[in-house]
Amino acid sequence: MPHQVHTSTLQNVARGALGTFMIVAGTGHLTFARQQFQAQVPDFVPLDKDTTVLASGVVEIGLGLALLVLKGQNRVRMGLGLAAFYALVFPGNIHQYTHHISAFGLDTDAKRLGRLFFQPVLMGWALWSTGALQALKQKQNDRT
Repeated sequence: MPHQVHTSTLQNVARGALGTFMIVAGTGHLTFARQQFQAQVPDFVPLDKDTTVLASGVVEIGLGLALLVLKGQNRVRMGLGLAAFYALVFPGNIHQYTHHISAFGLDTDAKRLGRLFFQPVLMGWALWSTGALQALKQKQNDRT
């Protein structure tokens, strides 16, 4: 049986901020930033860019809402899932950098390169704020 994971007030605030960020970003996919998000869709994605942006926006809103309402082990699973989501969309950031595409104020290669280093921060934020890092450590300790 998995251990109960408790998160601190700081983790809860960070998770709330990340959930809100995801909802705003997802809403942007569907509305005000739709064209800019299309610039990040790599050419190898089999769906057209607009469909990809719309679908990922719905997913982001769902992930953001889940971060705000899920508890316990479901929250841990959400942290793992969100970190995986960030890994899956990372090729879009690479595409924007390698193709020199300006969007979201990333109008130089230096800025686009800097953005690449933010993705691991988002992954860590998702894992830490949901207690997923703690749960993974507990699981590893249980094995030893």
